[in-house]
Amino acid sequence: MNFDKVGRQGLVLLGCGKMGSAMLAGWLRQGLPAASVWVQEPHPSAWLRGTGVHLNAGLPEAPAIVLVAVKPQMMAEALPSLAALGGGATLFLSVAAGTTIAYYEKVLGVGTPIIRAMPNTPAAVTRGITAICGNAVATEGDMALAEALLSAVGKVVRLDGEHQMDAVTAVSGSGPAYVFHLIEAMAAAGEAQGLPAALAAQLALETVAGAGELARLGPEDPTQLRINVTSPGGTTAAALAVLMDAETGFPPLLRRAVKAAADRGRELGK
Repeated sequence: MNFDKVGRQGLVLLGCGKMGSAMLAGWLRQGLPAASVWVQEPHPSAWLRGTGVHLNAGLPEAPAIVLVAVKPQMMAEALPSLAALGGGATLFLSVAAGTTIAYYEKVLGVGTPIIRAMPNTPAAVTRGITAICGNAVATEGDMALAEALLSAVGKVVRLDGEHQMDAVTAVSGSGPAYVFHLIEAMAAAGEAQGLPAALAAQLALETVAGAGELARLGPEDPTQLRINVTSPGGTTAAALAVLMDAETGFPPLLRRAVKAAADRGRELGK
């Protein structure tokens, strides 16, 4: 991507934990000069110290963009330190779960262009997906800039509005944890059937990774792919009869799990 504007005016990263580090690593790989990045992070990793970015130093007067990547619990303390950058042309891009656009406008001013984003942890291997939405003063240029930056670590989709963000958080933001737990559960089930632990873990991991890649790259949708591998009366059909049970199977379980995550997101946003 073209980093000219960011390179000239600078990018400020407030918080650089796992998600912030994943995005920063993607930008540096794609050519963003380290000298154009200012990072505010009270507990910098050894990796971050070695990147060459400006670490916990004085900030530029009018950076092109401020990426807010602190935990929601730290927001009330961290965000006011950047209030002086609000109300102008600097775009604020937030990847903090649960923190609403209204909260940012309260701290930074309603004239501040603000875009809220929800990425996920596969961004660390440039396979993330991020959903974005902006406030009333965020222009198409602002949205395009945010989209370009976030595409460095995966795909980007635009939402109809902020009302969809809690559901997105519950599906794709928290979703990697569901998949990791599936791998854990499959491995444990394999062990219960007599497989050595290491072999069960390998089989579960590679099966989930391979099936995901097949679903991503193949011309058929997941429903058809499931049908393709399910012979009537066979072993897969026996397993799916349990997993697809209308009361105790995956569908009702995942609906409850996603609802719990979305409800928690709404609570964090209050």
